[in-house]
Amino acid sequence: MTILDMGLSLLVLLPVWMLSALVLHQIQRFMHFVCSLMHSLLQVSYTSWFLDAFNYAIATNMDVLNLSIGGPDYLDLPFVEKIWEITANNIIMVSAIGNDGPLYGTLNNPADQSDVIGVGGIDYSDHIASFSSRGMSTWELPHGYGRVKPDVVAYGRDIMGSKISSGCKSLSGTSVASPVVAGVVCLLVSVIPEPDRKNLLNPASMKQALVEGAAKLAGPNMYEQGAGRVDLLESYEILKSYKPRASIFPSLLDYSDCPYAWPFCRQPLYAGAMPVIFNASILNGMGVIGYVESPPIWHPFEEVGNLLSIHFTYSEIIWPWTGYLAIHLQIKEEGAQFSGNIEGNVTLRVSSPPAQGEKRPRVSTCVLQLKLKVVPTPPRAKRILWDQFHNIKYPPGYIPRDSLDVRNDILDWHGDHLHTNFHIMFNMLRDTGYYVETLGSPLTCFDARHYGTLLLVDLEEEYFPEEIEKLRDDVINTGLGLAVFAEWYNVDTMVKMRFFDDNTRSWWTPVTGGANNPALNDLLAPFGIAFGDKILSGDFSLFGEENRYASGTDIVRFPRGGYVHSFAFSDSSESGATQNVLLTSSTTKADSPILGLTVMGEGRIAVYGDSNCLDSSHMVTNCFTLLRKMLDFTSENVRDPVLFSKSNKQVAPLYEDDNQLPSRRTDVNFSSYSAVVGKDLICRTDSRFEIWGTKGYILQVRGRNRRLPGYPVIDLGNGLNSTFDASNIRRRKVTLRNKDDSLGNRYLGLFYGDEPDAPMLVGSHWLIPAVVAATGILLLSFWRIRQKRRRRRKGSSSSGRLTNL
Repeated sequence: MTILDMGLSLLVLLPVWMLSALVLHQIQRFMHFVCSLMHSLLQVSYTSWFLDAFNYAIATNMDVLNLSIGGPDYLDLPFVEKIWEITANNIIMVSAIGNDGPLYGTLNNPADQSDVIGVGGIDYSDHIASFSSRGMSTWELPHGYGRVKPDVVAYGRDIMGSKISSGCKSLSGTSVASPVVAGVVCLLVSVIPEPDRKNLLNPASMKQALVEGAAKLAGPNMYEQGAGRVDLLESYEILKSYKPRASIFPSLLDYSDCPYAWPFCRQPLYAGAMPVIFNASILNGMGVIGYVESPPIWHPFEEVGNLLSIHFTYSEIIWPWTGYLAIHLQIKEEGAQFSGNIEGNVTLRVSSPPAQGEKRPRVSTCVLQLKLKVVPTPPRAKRILWDQFHNIKYPPGYIPRDSLDVRNDILDWHGDHLHTNFHIMFNMLRDTGYYVETLGSPLTCFDARHYGTLLLVDLEEEYFPEEIEKLRDDVINTGLGLAVFAEWYNVDTMVKMRFFDDNTRSWWTPVTGGANNPALNDLLAPFGIAFGDKILSGDFSLFGEENRYASGTDIVRFPRGGYVHSFAFSDSSESGATQNVLLTSSTTKADSPILGLTVMGEGRIAVYGDSNCLDSSHMVTNCFTLLRKMLDFTSENVRDPVLFSKSNKQVAPLYEDDNQLPSRRTDVNFSSYSAVVGKDLICRTDSRFEIWGTKGYILQVRGRNRRLPGYPVIDLGNGLNSTFDASNIRRRKVTLRNKDDSLGNRYLGLFYGDEPDAPMLVGSHWLIPAVVAATGILLLSFWRIRQKRRRRRKGSSSSGRLTNL
């Protein structure tokens, strides 16, 4: 048997024979590598090279293929589709998950594909290697939730291997762990009698044997270790009696199993929350193609399980060998005060065409067991809503890094999700007592009465006009808190960051900055707040802590009466930044406003110009203390004396003309990367079930009474289109505005007139109706006076003249 091993610098042909007494640690030390050079000395590779090698593997009926290389571009369709072709031809592919750990959301392709066995690395103490990439997969973001990866882990630190010339050397990396698993796969293949191999063994059945036989490690979570450490003997026992079947991985979601079930075990379910999504993989060992015969079914073990409202999205057609099953979990309204556990099974029936010599289709029932924890609905002030919808990541476009000080990672590709590169912040908020939910749909798709604060961090997307209008109403009239963390945005810098990509033979240029500040400024225009285009860096002290401001921006508009904090930073926007070097010459230090807090009607707003202090990807220092203080203010109106010092109160508003605000790039087709520009506003399957397929909560129909899940009857306002038929939804598409059409002009008089102040914005809600009412009264008075005069004239003329009838 031969295994094709494509490594970071090697093309390895690895003969492996079944040895009855061979155990895993012997494989790691004694496998012999016959090597030939694959890459150039500069470690440059092209997609076409791999396509040629994959075609060779298909043509020669290769059994197992190891790929110790990968990258973040899961939208490289020629590559991805060739991987599907490889596995569809019954070649078992094993691939390294990547060496971008300990960061989360750093899975490499193709190891992140469900039809590939993705391998992470551990050391000899069964600790996850620091270099091993972590999940979850990010294909599904922002509208869904990632899959569990890696599938298994194997020893990948200080592994002895052969040199190309002679002798041995110590190797580390998931590129080493992956061929270890590939060797295990070859040994397991050789266990099956050759006449039965093609009937029993395939990418799905081999993954079933590996994940079901793996030993779960104590300590790491599922997105660090997958099913656990690969176990050759246990997998061998599974394959000895294996019958083709379908299964679900992971087969259990247990909220009591912490830390393995992180992040689910960190936050229980409760009524009124956004759906919690768990995305599992369907492994179909019965055939390369399969079908889900009917929708999944929830089987609660006890009556209390009926409090769970569960919906499913899934692959109706399973190909090649694998699919997905996403479960969307909500607690029903009547469970608002329930505290306890809910257990049950989800079953899914899968069928595949009959194999050669069989007459009937193969059928199998998959089971996913749920053990869920439920608590009473928390108070509004303790609930935070994270905006995931307005995040854009690489791929599909050149989305640049947030910190320009980082030169070896030019792309923003970690997902920007609570459970990827913001996972440390998520854990901190949970430790503080906050409940954090995720919104993967537009801002019209949540009800502000549920939440203390909407948290907007490092967002690159545009906004629908309905979102801007609704957020204004949510803050001013509903009392929603708003916390915003922006990023750098400078068109000249973006232009200088472009580079020529040898693989695609094209120029790459950033489609936006670290954040899309022009779009953020449109969103914040009703509140008189705007960010500038400076790129600020430096150190400062706040709350007795040293903080790093890493390529953040400045605040250029803020209403009178708010509190603004300024610090002396270097501005690198004048000298610009290149892809490899951030110039620091010719920079000057001056006080720049970076933090602002203000009351706006019933709500409160806090804005900050940098998000790197929350992002674990390139964090120098964290600003979790500042975040907690901001949330205390926006959610509960608790005012820290440092933030609300009289010396920081704005006597006059900050104001910069529209033509000085950051402008959008005119040379980029942003609609190619946007879920807003040129698209329809619609609430997707990550919003609450009752508004799936609608435009969400609409302002015009608020005022109707409806009971909120988890709350007593209040004036909610249904605000919903009841139909789920997308054709009946009034659709409205967004186009990008030019600078002259800035929303700031619409609200200019409210903040920057003769007496600018925030309360004027609140006054506008009764001022217009009052003017209309006064005008109506005057018109009515004039009409009555005129009618009286007409009656008088009519009476005098009728007394002196007869009328012919």
